[in-house]
Amino acid sequence: MALLPKGSTSVTTSMYSEGMSTSNTSGTSDRLIESTRELLWERGYVGTSPKAILERAGAGQGSMYHHFKGKPDLALAAIRRTAEEMRATAAGVLDRPGTPYERIEAYLWRERDVLRGCPVGRLTMDPDVIASDALRAPVDETLDWLRERLAGIVEEGKERGQFASGLDGESIAATIVATVQGGYVLARASGSPAAFEAGVRGLLSLLAPRQGRERDQEQEQDREH
Repeated sequence: MALLPKGSTSVTTSMYSEGMSTSNTSGTSDRLIESTRELLWERGYVGTSPKAILERAGAGQGSMYHHFKGKPDLALAAIRRTAEEMRATAAGVLDRPGTPYERIEAYLWRERDVLRGCPVGRLTMDPDVIASDALRAPVDETLDWLRERLAGIVEEGKERGQFASGLDGESIAATIVATVQGGYVLARASGSPAAFEAGVRGLLSLLAPRQGRERDQEQEQDREH
């Protein structure tokens, strides 16, 4: 609660009411978006009913249509927020200091709920989301951004001599995204994160800096002799 400046003992009722109304409106809208995000992840678009959203958000009847045009409009706001959050999380890892390999490694091993899956990746398997150009757009844009960012890091590694010059940045970026998204699917299917972790280890072994791979190969040859 904000304190009034010394000497100010009151505010008009209309100003107070307006402030409370704005705060409540913003809070309800945010709860509706967050509830829709959670339900889309858990149940998909069809399973996310207006009733379920209102119950999860603790909002009264009619709240959805007061803040949004309807379920598609609210779903779009939720998907956009999920996409923005994914970008921010990925950027927080990929933009940190370190070599290109270290940043890719950190991205692959960052903390994530493997068995629950990727909130953005799950949307690509929802036929109702994919059938809608508007709902699909934030998903496409986010995955395109991620591939582009990873490709740039691979190219940076090539310039530094850390990665083989023959590697194609776009192809490697696509492989990284496919490994993560495919790893989620395999982990959920098996009920264990082991499949995800195995995929990450395999990819990193292929991407390991050239000097490191050569050293490992020499050590392996020495053990054989």
